[in-house]
Amino acid sequence: MDAMSAPSTTIEDAIRAALATVDDPEIRRPITDLGMVDSVRVEDGQVAVTILLTIAGCPMRDKLQRDVTAAVGAVAGVTGVSIEFGVMSDQQRKDLQTTLRGPGRAEPVIPFAQPGSRTRVYAVASGKGGVGKSSVTVNLAAALAARGLQVGVVDADIYGHSVPRMLGTEDRPTQVEDMIMPPQANGVKVISIGMFTQGNAAVVWRGPMLHRALQQFLADVYWGDLDVLLLDLPPGTGDIAISVAQLLPGAELLVVTTPQMAAAEVAERAGAIAMQTHQRLAGVVENMSWLELENGERMEIFGAGGGEAVSEALTRITGATVPLLGQIPLEPKLREAGDAGVPLVLRDPETPAARALNAVADRLAVRKESLAGKPLGLLNGPGRG
Repeated sequence: MDAMSAPSTTIEDAIRAALATVDDPEIRRPITDLGMVDSVRVEDGQVAVTILLTIAGCPMRDKLQRDVTAAVGAVAGVTGVSIEFGVMSDQQRKDLQTTLRGPGRAEPVIPFAQPGSRTRVYAVASGKGGVGKSSVTVNLAAALAARGLQVGVVDADIYGHSVPRMLGTEDRPTQVEDMIMPPQANGVKVISIGMFTQGNAAVVWRGPMLHRALQQFLADVYWGDLDVLLLDLPPGTGDIAISVAQLLPGAELLVVTTPQMAAAEVAERAGAIAMQTHQRLAGVVENMSWLELENGERMEIFGAGGGEAVSEALTRITGATVPLLGQIPLEPKLREAGDAGVPLVLRDPETPAARALNAVADRLAVRKESLAGKPLGLLNGPGRG
């Protein structure tokens, strides 16, 4: 190597080191590790980088361009950055799939059901519809993510899916070979059957199809290393609740009810399914507990005591303490935030409902060890580009 070529080599090494600091926005691993950097050319301080996407219409293309431009542009001696995007070949996509799943594992598995998984799985259940189960799920997910945890949500309410809207995403999943990359919104990875249907089309499936859909959401989706996975279950004790018990035997049930005794009775039945499935009950959340008036008084629109009654009944039935984790006030802002696609815990964290939801999230976040920054050593699913 002559003296004239030495500076160029030094700059290129620094540029490649800078590229190694850029994570793929969906996979959250360095683009250099994923085989996405095709070439780097340097001439008189002008840098041309070619990035390979898994698909031509990658939804994260703009963010990749911004991140790569910022990282390379900060290297000493670089005066300009241009980025070209290409598309991976079939073999490169297969290599990426192997990188993500691990060598020797062609078939997808459910990582959260494997021995050694340290992901805490909460199945959010209710006895009946209309108790705000999805609102609770979305806000808990956002609150946990805001605490620095890696969080995913499965919208397992196949017929009544609503989580993507409440999290504020209209993005579709992208596919690499037979793996699915979930969109992210407000720091949360999310998958829903609504992302695979046209418009607001109804899903008309029987039990076996529901089971297969849930299985694919858990095994075919590349979740990465999650600290917490929340599943928004349909109301009642039907096919999906049974499938969750079969596919995720370590999942903990989180029962949502309202203060109304009629709702509490059916919520108790939803929680009692844990006796048959041998699942642990994480606790009870009472939603719509009261309406706080301007003068500070509380109007108990749906009565009182439902959450406590469910907690006591499930404690008695299971023989283990099932705590009442929190009581969430009835607030118009909670509904407004869901419609706007920004969870209340992020949009207006000082409201009484947001404070109550954050308090529940604090209790759920307590664990012996965090996964943050630690590889599971498990063989997960998908990737994208």
